[in-house]
Amino acid sequence: MTYRFDFGVLLPFWEQFLRGCGLTILLATCSIVIGLAIGIVTALAKGSLFRSVRLIATSYVELIRNTPFLVQVFFIYFGLPTLGLALKPWSAAILALSVNCGAFAAEVIRGGIDAIPKGQYEAGAALGLKPLQVFRYIVLKPALRIIFPALSGQFVLALLTTSIVSSISAEELTAVAQSLDTMTFRSFEIYIVATALYLAMSLMFATIFKLVNRACFSYLVK
Repeated sequence: MTYRFDFGVLLPFWEQFLRGCGLTILLATCSIVIGLAIGIVTALAKGSLFRSVRLIATSYVELIRNTPFLVQVFFIYFGLPTLGLALKPWSAAILALSVNCGAFAAEVIRGGIDAIPKGQYEAGAALGLKPLQVFRYIVLKPALRIIFPALSGQFVLALLTTSIVSSISAEELTAVAQSLDTMTFRSFEIYIVATALYLAMSLMFATIFKLVNRACFSYLVK
């Protein structure tokens, strides 16, 4: 049987595809911002003087990094309601992505912090800086320069990972593609277009982050 490609059938739905791209970018952005906050707190907790705090932080990172993201999504969306916490698909998607991003970001941030020589901590203390000031000005800024490429990659990864939340009916590009598939029955063409859009978004943001790193980052770490 010969299959005839007909991408023209999809032209009336270009707005839906663009809307799906916008929702995907918004979902990834919200998740990575919250995830970075979680990651910073977790990285600091892993370096805490209290063993119990270190244990909690390490357990969280290992649990998230060593379990499938789809299981995490299902646990939040289908499991939490049994504890009285029912979330809407988009809220569950943001929570799942943020918790996932936070665990991976924590290791990236911790690696950057560990790369800072211990002598810089002592120099900051000798200057009379408070611990928070030492972390902000002497540790975090140089570490940010080291970890920026990895965090950029984490954003692109989060962008692609958003496709999994379509399994709980959270609206983004993959969910839009699935909806259009049921309307047009043009699966091959629809998922080729969806693949091309994911690729375009990934390359676009990778290029943007490279330009930011090259043109602006030296200013940010002064």
